[in-house]
Amino acid sequence: MAYDLEEQEQLATLKAWWNQYGNLVTWLLIIALAGYSAWTGWNYYHRNQSVQAAQLYEELQNAVSSKDNAKVQRAASDIEDKFGRTAYAQMSALVAAKSAFDANDLKAAKAQLQWAVDHGSDEYKAIAKIRLAGVLLDEKAYDEGLKLLSGDFPAEFSGAVADRKGDILAAQGKAEEARNAYKVALEKTDEKNPARQLIQLKMDAISGAPAKAAA
Repeated sequence: MAYDLEEQEQLATLKAWWNQYGNLVTWLLIIALAGYSAWTGWNYYHRNQSVQAAQLYEELQNAVSSKDNAKVQRAASDIEDKFGRTAYAQMSALVAAKSAFDANDLKAAKAQLQWAVDHGSDEYKAIAKIRLAGVLLDEKAYDEGLKLLSGDFPAEFSGAVADRKGDILAAQGKAEEARNAYKVALEKTDEKNPARQLIQLKMDAISGAPAKAAA
């Protein structure tokens, strides 16, 4: 059936428009489809990574329950190597550090905590720094521990950082500085937090005053 004049004009206009913009539209569609495909693939990759990391983390927890430190360290290393960008890797580092510390393997404990310091988010990094400073305290590496605690920390860790500083300063025999650190720790620690009692006891012990429970 023959087109009428109006239809022919419309087709001619459409053909002219396509000749001018057709390649651009085609490429825009290709880019959009490629972007959607990449986004879908990226989400699938991350979901798959999380599932595999969760399975390994479960193995790590089983090793912790059986007090098999060697297996804990292997599982943690696997998670960190293969799934280092997941939260499971950060959790694994902290759990493996505790397992190593309990097994008196300070070298492995420090290595795991350092991994969390280097690769963790702000919260995990803060926890790792405080715990690593504690290991350094046991090793009498006081200056190194204080340096580790001198950086910026999320506000919610202010009390724990000050408390750890007090421990190191007390071990150095710097009583006045330690008291000041414990005072800050008390000020920054919630009154309902049981840790306040221990901080108060340490502060009283340095002051030579009778131990008393924190308010």
